[in-house]
Amino acid sequence: MKLFTRNMVLRAAGSLLALSALLPPVAANAARIENPVAVFSGLDKITGRITTFDVYVNETVQFGALQVTPKTCYSRDQSEAQKIDGFVEVDEITLDRKIRRIFTGWMFAASPGLNAVEHPIYDVWLKDCKANSDVPAPDGAKAK
Repeated sequence: MKLFTRNMVLRAAGSLLALSALLPPVAANAARIENPVAVFSGLDKITGRITTFDVYVNETVQFGALQVTPKTCYSRDQSEAQKIDGFVEVDEITLDRKIRRIFTGWMFAASPGLNAVEHPIYDVWLKDCKANSDVPAPDGAKAK
């Protein structure tokens, strides 16, 4: 049976500590919860009026000349720090009645200006994701 001296143990511990500094940090990620309802706020820059509205995932709601369609909406468990994010498509109905995509991408409730909808009259941003809504679910939508 081989005995380890104190110096041998300290050298081994120092080596392990040095190796651990080379490893990337591991962050604990909270599980994302997929929600059927996205909550948006919209600003009409002409009137200054802000409107909050619920949209079911994969459904479209019109806000002014914009059509907002959330494709997914994620939140975290209530015991975790909330991170609300969603993948959203926004179309504009032009004066000649054509539909033009002006935004496709991720929106983050904590940073509404990070991926913003560029429009001269309207601003739209994601506020929250939730499991249900006071708005009746459309046919085929999953209401939990």
